[in-house]
Amino acid sequence: MRENLAATLRLLLVTDDRLLAGRDILAVCQAAVRGGATAVQLRLKQVPDRELLQVARQLIAGLNVPVFVNDRLDVALAAGAAGVHLGPDDLPPSLARRIVPPGFIIGASVGSEGEVERGRPADYWGIGPLHSTTTKGDAGAALGLDGALQLLGRAGGRACAVIGGVLPSDVRPAVAAGFAGIAVVSGILGADDLEDAARRYASS
Repeated sequence: MRENLAATLRLLLVTDDRLLAGRDILAVCQAAVRGGATAVQLRLKQVPDRELLQVARQLIAGLNVPVFVNDRLDVALAAGAAGVHLGPDDLPPSLARRIVPPGFIIGASVGSEGEVERGRPADYWGIGPLHSTTTKGDAGAALGLDGALQLLGRAGGRACAVIGGVLPSDVRPAVAAGFAGIAVVSGILGADDLEDAARRYASS
């Protein structure tokens, strides 16, 4: 999968407890995939460990796209996920690299110059926030496209997805500038028609 990582990151759906609002997470993700989502990052902050593991396994079994687990390397490995996405407060990618099996993907959040070195052992970066976002309170100040591109220039050729309030109108400029794709939370999960919302991003 590492060879096709850019295609995998073309439209990454990131889940969110609040925006799921009690809906069936598998059905939600399936609708997004039908609309063109190319991968799913399971990010749930308010569920017990055992439930998180169950949900991860459910998504892996029920989706035909790669599933990454946010923050929790232990859950990602136990569930058989395609990879893990690690934020600045999580296990450093350099340590994760020592214990993951071959082919397991490690993603890292990079939102500032100070996070570049920490992200170097990762296979891909999530760079952001592009715009102000309400779905991640600790995301930091908006970078704008120019700021995001400065970090993209430090990525050493690894695939990167831009995240944080991304709109369909942002997709073409970001991809044209060198991003592999985009990561979306509320732009899809906050829509009435999830499949159509994903399609708007996928076709942009």
